[in-house]
Amino acid sequence: MKVIYEDNHLIIINKNPGELSQSDKTRDLSLVDKTKEYLKAKYQKKGNVFLGLVNRLDRPTSGLIIFSKTSKCLARMNKLQKLRKIKKTYLAITEKPPHDKSGQLTNYLKKNQIKNKSFVTNRNDPKSKKAVLYYKLLKTLKNYFLLEVELETGRHHQIRCQLSHIKCFIKGDLKYGAKRSNRDKSICLHSYKIEFKHPVSKKELSIIAEPPKNNIW
Repeated sequence: MKVIYEDNHLIIINKNPGELSQSDKTRDLSLVDKTKEYLKAKYQKKGNVFLGLVNRLDRPTSGLIIFSKTSKCLARMNKLQKLRKIKKTYLAITEKPPHDKSGQLTNYLKKNQIKNKSFVTNRNDPKSKKAVLYYKLLKTLKNYFLLEVELETGRHHQIRCQLSHIKCFIKGDLKYGAKRSNRDKSICLHSYKIEFKHPVSKKELSIIAEPPKNNIW
């Protein structure tokens, strides 16, 4: 458990690649379960622990997950998210560079439930949702490229799908066009920074989580 920030209202964790944000059909232990156990032990709580999940990350990605400790705080955080008042910045390592060193990507995405995958589609498709992100090439590595990505919208697999659409395949992301998988089945996409006004104290927060400690990062 990598606790990055904690107060009476919020707890923010740096999720490891491969960890589940919340329980799914695999029934593997999730970050929700682990965080509840952490809080139960730390504060010696005998009953059930309330924990509200504010944002989710795909299992192979890493980075910042926000939890609310109270239902009131959760409602306020959900409102901030709905109003796009939580700024989210990601780091991505890609196999190819973008055509321009910085820019905006606007697409319409449609989720295929069976394949658990999103596709770029026509804006006239009634099931499509508008997706907007901003990217910047930060560094050229020996064989890969480091991008900073800022989300304006939060769609299913948005960064993975939109970068794939411009042939910037994320390292390890076979589902969206990468040449090969990473050994640990992760993908090189990391939720690096979140910025928002605390829903209770109104203090401006800027939380950073370091990427996984491995050779490529």
